Amino acid sequence: MHNFTPLSGLLGGALIGLASALLMLSAGRLAGVSGILGGLLTASRDRAWRLAFIAGLMAAALIGPLFGTPGAARLASPDLALYAAAGLLVGFGSRMGNGCTSGHGVCGFARLSARSITATLVFMGAAIVTVALLRHRF
Repeated sequence: MHNFTPLSGLLGGALIGLASALLMLSAGRLAGVSGILGGLLTASRDRAWRLAFIAGLMAAALIGPLFGTPGAARLASPDLALYAAAGLLVGFGSRMGNGCTSGHGVCGFARLSARSITATLVFMGAAIVTVALLRHRF
């Protein structure tokens, strides 16, 4: 295992939980990134907090390396069309699943939503199988 950092993982997870709880308490909204981005792209009167949330996600990736976090990962392939197709598939999947991994895994699981728990188990199962196939060539 490379770069095993349990303390930074714990801190990051705690900050994600705190941000999700604060969004729920202040705006009554779930911190599902696909729903937040989808609402930002459509005509919506609550654009300000959505824009701030998305800007905060991007700012964290830019500011993090100043505090010692790893920078952006190298792209596995120079084919940008591949990444565009993957992004569209993720967007399609999150719409089909009524939410993304952050919405189901962080917020829905915390609310003990049966649908979100099921979705999270499917996400994790698919991830485990994918890693096993790609890394270990089973």
